[in-house]
Formats: sequence, structure tokens, C-alpha cells
Amino acid sequence: MEDFILWLKYLLLGMVQGVTEPIPVSSSGHLIVAQRLMGMEQNGLSFEMLTNTASLIAIVFIFRKDLQRLIVNGLSYLRTRKPEYKSDFMFILYIIVGTIPAVIIGLLFKDQIEEIFASVRTVGIALLFTGVALWLIRNLRGRKLDNDLSFKDALIVGLAQAVALIPGISRSGSTVITSIAVGMKQETALRFSFMLYIPISLGGMVLGVSDITSDPDVSSLLIPYLIAFIATLICTYFAMKWLMNIMARGNLKYFAYYCFVVGILLLVFL
Repeated sequence: MEDFILWLKYLLLGMVQGVTEPIPVSSSGHLIVAQRLMGMEQNGLSFEMLTNTASLIAIVFIFRKDLQRLIVNGLSYLRTRKPEYKSDFMFILYIIVGTIPAVIIGLLFKDQIEEIFASVRTVGIALLFTGVALWLIRNLRGRKLDNDLSFKDALIVGLAQAVALIPGISRSGSTVITSIAVGMKQETALRFSFMLYIPISLGGMVLGVSDITSDPDVSSLLIPYLIAFIATLICTYFAMKWLMNIMARGNLKYFAYYCFVVGILLLVFL
């Protein structure tokens, strides 16, 4: 019975991670709250890396055609310098520039940031800030497409992604909000946001391999971790598809309502 309860808890954690990773409400913050409600200890970097890897696989699958086009056309531009390939090559450069701030700040300060800010109260406050930001950009309709971006745009969005290292600040929320704020169309904002997610998540996966191999609990938690991985993979896929439909209709304001309600509830009751 105890094993079943444990499996159920990890199933719920995987579902929470999967549903909240793509949408602008902070997966890390929701995991902190979920573990608190279920009376679980922090699972550590091995669990975080495992579920992030599952989300990464789902997102790469969804954007596989965009990734294939960028890689093929980017390499073609390097070989031929033909103008028809330049916009995709530049988009790759913008992704690299946008990734740099989070990499630098993450390598230098990630552990300290999580130690200071990993509390339910911080998550509540961060959700309220996210809600305000979502509300402010709810009616913006930018005009910038993939080939209209600049290095300045990429750097500003990259800095927003670095801010999301604070638990409770949504990575997708901060990058989508900032992308829209600098004038991107919602479709471009969504694509650029999740293209930025891929190298960050890949880097975390590589750096986290040692955490899994050295984690003494991995063997005893193999089945719960596998359950959480599968749940995260499936839920991320459907949550990402849901977000794409919502952004196509311009309904980000509903996420603002959610952040306001949950943020207030956390501050009042937890």
C-alpha cells in the first residue's frame, strides 16, 4: 500500500511538472507547492533533471519541423551564403544570444538563488508578479516575425529567461511576455521562447547526469521516477498544444487570472 501511495505521489508530481512547464505559471513553483501539500521532501536535482528531460523530449517533438528547418538552412547559409537561408541562420544566432544570460547566471548563482527563494511564500509573490505582467501585455499584438528580430530583442528576452531562475517565476511566462513586449507576434514569441528552452534544458540535462549517477535514492525510486517521467512527457505534450491554441486566440489573460487567484491563496493559507 505504501508503494502505491508513493507511486501515486510521483504520478501527481509528473503531471504537475508536465502541465505547468509550457504554460506561463511556473513549473518549479508548482512543484514546490505540490510537494508541500503532499508532505514530501525536496526531490533534488536528479528528479528535476529527469522531469525536465521528459518535458524537453515533448517540446522537441512538437517543434521538430522548425528545428529541422533551422539546422538545415543554417548550415546551408554557412556553406553558400544564399540570402534565402539568412533569416534562419540569424534566428539561430538570436537563440544563442538569448541563452547566454541564463547560462552565466545559472552557473554562477543557481544554487544560491534556489536556496534563498525556494519557499511557498516566494512562489505566491512570484505568481502575482507574473499575473500582473500577463495582464499588462494581454492586448498587445506585435508585428515582428522571425526575420524581424534583432540582437537587442534576443538579449532582452534572454535576461527575462535568467530572471526565471527564481522559483515561482515562469520561464515560459517571462520569455513569452517579454517577447510580446518587444513587439513580436504571438506565434513568433511562442516559437522563440521554446527555442530558448531547448539549449537551456539540454545544458541542464548534461550537467545533471552526475547528480543522477551519484544519487543514492535512484535505485529505490526507479519505478516512481519512471512513472513521473512518463506522466511529465505526456502532460507536457498536451499542455504545449493547449498553449499554442490559446496564444493563437490571444487569451493569455486567463493565465493572469489563474496567477492572481493561486498567488493570493498561497500567501493567505500556506
